[in-house]
Amino acid sequence: MNILPNTTHQRIFNFWYFFGSLALLVLVIQIVSGIFLTMHYKPDGALAFASVEYIMRDVPYGWLIRYIHSTGATAFFVVVYLHMFRGLMYGSFKKPRELVWLFGMFIYLALMAEAFMGYLLPWGQMSYWGAQVIISLFGALPIIGDPLTLWIRGDYVISDATLNRFFALHVIALPIVLLGLVVAHIIALHEVGSNNPEGIEIKKNKDANGIPLDGIPFHPYYSVKDIVGVIVFLMFFAAVLFFAPEGGGYLLEYANFTPADPLKTPEHIAPVWYFTPFYAILRAVPDKLLGVIAMGAAIVVLFLLPWLDNCKVKSIRYRSGMFKLLLAAFVISFVALGWLGMQPATPGKTLAAQIFSIIYFGFFVALYITSKNEKTKPVPERITK
Repeated sequence: MNILPNTTHQRIFNFWYFFGSLALLVLVIQIVSGIFLTMHYKPDGALAFASVEYIMRDVPYGWLIRYIHSTGATAFFVVVYLHMFRGLMYGSFKKPRELVWLFGMFIYLALMAEAFMGYLLPWGQMSYWGAQVIISLFGALPIIGDPLTLWIRGDYVISDATLNRFFALHVIALPIVLLGLVVAHIIALHEVGSNNPEGIEIKKNKDANGIPLDGIPFHPYYSVKDIVGVIVFLMFFAAVLFFAPEGGGYLLEYANFTPADPLKTPEHIAPVWYFTPFYAILRAVPDKLLGVIAMGAAIVVLFLLPWLDNCKVKSIRYRSGMFKLLLAAFVISFVALGWLGMQPATPGKTLAAQIFSIIYFGFFVALYITSKNEKTKPVPERITK
């Protein structure tokens, strides 16, 4: 295969193409650290919190394993959100990669469920009451709401039965689902090939041997790129792990260092930061049922992106200024909703959450309307210097 100039390599992949391989790395970190944690953790309402303390204080390097797992949960969502943002920028959800995007979104759903189930296991105050709030939301659903919440809890209140089933789902069921979806995601990606910052299908131009003219070998180009990304990522990961594992109360809430007490409600209940954009949308709607529907719609609409964006051009490099403006507004609204979801509800913050929720959903509506007749720049036939 021809060796392409360095400038061409940069057009085939860039900084944003680190995060797929990093997501796989974090998945391995979580599985390995989780296995060691289960060796000492006890899924019992009377012993769970004490077993976490035992891991932190008495198990050799137990504190390190626990912090690797908690920091890994945060790192997983950071990497996945950046990976999804890259897909938005470069149109990785567009034809012929709709199935790749859908599998990726199912991975995201499974990851959210996995994180939620694991959040209860420390059996601290915020774990208990956070789960209480989230599970109670299902009760807003008509007809099936009450039976569904009873089934999720396994009891009329969050209890030892809830902890046991969440442990089983977190350790066995959801990891199996997650691994299956990751394999499906990779197979689907292998079938159509990876996207590139130019948004050009390199498989269209092949030589006499059927090899893409603009393709490059996996080794050394992709392999070296990924190794560099892994090294830089692990440096940031270690910095958080050893110097700020609690993240100022955002990664591990200080209330969670207190045993769960069903009779004492924390002053402010909020989920972990990676759920807060959707939690802010929920709180922005006065009606509980409509709030749950809006929160669900905020996730479901992401599945529909391949059919909402009708522009034939994939890459942001060749799309209109309107698309760039819409994408910037979407990112700002998502970050703002994430911050608002962490804060106590006040009239001013609720109004702000309502405004940013409208901007969030407005992105998808505006994208559907404007992408049909979007004025784009000419896209080159091949990846060149």
